[in-house]
Amino acid sequence: MSEAVLLDGRSLTLEKFLEVVRGERPVGLAAEALGPVRASRVAVDRVVASGRAVYGVTTGFGALSDVTIPPSRVRELQLSLVRSHASGTGPPLPPEVVRGLMLLRLNSLARGLSGVREAVLEALVALLNRRLVPWIPEQGSVGASGDLAPLAHLALALVGEGAFRDATSGAARPASEVLAREGLRPLELEAKEGVALLNGTALMGTYLALGLADAHELLSAATVAGAMSVDALLGSPQAFDDRLGEARQAPDERAVAGALRALLAGSELAVERPGWSGQDPYTLRCLPQVLGASRGALRVAEQAIGRELNAVTDNPLVFGDDDFVSGGNFHGQSLAFALDALALGVQYLAGFAERRVSRLVHPALNRGLPAFLAPEPGVTSGFMIPQYVAAALVNENATLVHPASATSVPTSADQEDYVSMGAWAGAKLARVLRNSRAVVAIEWIVAGSALEHRRPKRGGRGSEAALRALRGLVRPWESDRSASADLERVAAAIASGELVRAVRAVVPF
Repeated sequence: MSEAVLLDGRSLTLEKFLEVVRGERPVGLAAEALGPVRASRVAVDRVVASGRAVYGVTTGFGALSDVTIPPSRVRELQLSLVRSHASGTGPPLPPEVVRGLMLLRLNSLARGLSGVREAVLEALVALLNRRLVPWIPEQGSVGASGDLAPLAHLALALVGEGAFRDATSGAARPASEVLAREGLRPLELEAKEGVALLNGTALMGTYLALGLADAHELLSAATVAGAMSVDALLGSPQAFDDRLGEARQAPDERAVAGALRALLAGSELAVERPGWSGQDPYTLRCLPQVLGASRGALRVAEQAIGRELNAVTDNPLVFGDDDFVSGGNFHGQSLAFALDALALGVQYLAGFAERRVSRLVHPALNRGLPAFLAPEPGVTSGFMIPQYVAAALVNENATLVHPASATSVPTSADQEDYVSMGAWAGAKLARVLRNSRAVVAIEWIVAGSALEHRRPKRGGRGSEAALRALRGLVRPWESDRSASADLERVAAAIASGELVRAVRAVVPF
């Protein structure tokens, strides 16, 4: 077993997050985190003993915060909170999303500002290290007061009343049975612990962290696909001159142009044409500008998740012996904005790729290639329908990228009168990424076939490396066949980074 990632609420990185969530690396609690955790718990116990009214500790929640709860009923208050809030609906969240949600909640509580006992942290550590995945419905969070419904389903599993997802079948299994099988005792919630588990942005943060990692892979794959299409369509490399980006003071544009120059180096296809005074279409000529805009959306997401990985987002927070501060750190607006922006940036990649696919198969626009790149146009249809598929996915994305965060539906009797809707922004982003990955995979397949139609001339070193990697997954299009299996294999290799790594082994970019 690999060395555990030690959590302290301050030092979690995106790389470590992915190692735990996708690589199932174990976790533990850093020794230095235990002192603050214990101190904040002492403060909670003192408040309960005194009978002082503190939100979420000795009062009700939301619009019921003016109801004082006697010390004898504070445990009942926390369990009732968990039960009532575990009201989500829809399909279960994917296991990696649930692992991310647990990790972010654990790391936030480990900061020692939430007033929970070590037992709560140890219970979350146990679930992660034993690879137990609570059954958490996808829908129900409005992204303010945290991801209440999803996190309540996590807490319900911890107390033995919810469900876990069977690792083999994916079916829901009663939490009481799973905990007993694992030799784990259900968690008995004490004062403040229910609200500390529920009040947080862990679902939104997980969507952003995973989405950002996937978007990085997709941007790299889209850059390679763009270079392949430039070669296949006999594009001019002049548009990638670094002086253009320097003149515009555009670092993202310059980075994409630099990558394209590296990928196209040595090309016999993408060359300056003597005496030609025309200009390439935007989908070739403006690759640095459009992909640069997508790169900018990734940087917005990087800034947001860089803060959120170690953020404390429950309410109230404990800053001293009796200093309980109630505020709105659970509000997901900054995450919702970053999720919506990232989805739009990813859609740029898909929309741009589809237009190049269309040009590659269009006999009036593809500069001498066969119609639809068909082996025998008329008898065979070639890549006619893969372009349809790309168009359908781009259209679906166009409806999905409407910002979830642009609309609020008030909750809790208007106590929570402006919410972020960040959880839906994250769920939409996951689907936009899946769709866009498929579109870019179609461009790899079609542009690769187009390069073979240009033989004996060769494309740039990057394009040729990409074609070799592609042919390791799918065979040439010598006769019509269903493209679905090819598409799935290439999309999976884009998601894993396999294809881009093969290209980078030849041409670092």
